[in-house]
Amino acid sequence: MRIALGVTYRGSAYHGWQSQPGGATVQDHLESALSQFAAAPIHTVCAGRTDTGVHGLNQVVHFDTDRVRESFSWLRGTNRYLPPDIAVQWCRVVPDDFHARNHARGRRYAYILLESPMRPSIDAGSVGWSFRRLDGEAMREAAAHLIGEHDFSAFRSSECQAASPVKLMREIGVRRCGAYWRFDFEAVAFLHHMIRNIMGCMVAVGSGNRPSGWMAEVLASRDRDCAAPTFSPDGLYFLGPRYDAHLGLPMRTAGFDALPGAADDGLPAA
Repeated sequence: MRIALGVTYRGSAYHGWQSQPGGATVQDHLESALSQFAAAPIHTVCAGRTDTGVHGLNQVVHFDTDRVRESFSWLRGTNRYLPPDIAVQWCRVVPDDFHARNHARGRRYAYILLESPMRPSIDAGSVGWSFRRLDGEAMREAAAHLIGEHDFSAFRSSECQAASPVKLMREIGVRRCGAYWRFDFEAVAFLHHMIRNIMGCMVAVGSGNRPSGWMAEVLASRDRDCAAPTFSPDGLYFLGPRYDAHLGLPMRTAGFDALPGAADDGLPAA
């Protein structure tokens, strides 16, 4: 049978999602836990890879197995072998042709940024930081230039393996939540470091170092050297993929409630 899981993780201690020889990735720990519980090797396919330090609130994976277990058993049994900062939140049996990556209709991220004269402490590693005051309207105007289908080469890492730099950006939301700013991104797919490179430009605009129209110039240049430096991964969260409703897969987990602005994120309750 084919099984889908929803996984949450704090990415600070890991070298991203994708398995590496050193074994210090989220995928390595998840597959080890699943294999121990199933007493058989299990390989997972994820909806969207995340980089070193990036967090996941509803990473969806699928795997095939001949082990027959109740859904709650997969949850509790797998979590028993996982470290405290990784947990499986839900489990569903899915059609044999379901593919966590290929069937995703879109992917959603949020970036949480603390605006404060002092660096973060309690939430260090969980938020980005700007010591300068930020102009929300200027950042919204800058973000508007990125909506639609564009060549995002200016925001693409040199290590990006995507076949094409052309992506469809559906939405960018910018809102203040107390001392924090929340930036929501939705696209069909993203390039390597794309959001973090956009965030560097957003902060440059918000702090007044660049005008809002500069974002359009950077986009049109298709030149990574024209954009701002890559921003910190600390405040970046993979909110998860969007699938067709008939699959009945959850769109959020309890981890969403910890984010500023969670009550207004427009997603169904967990």
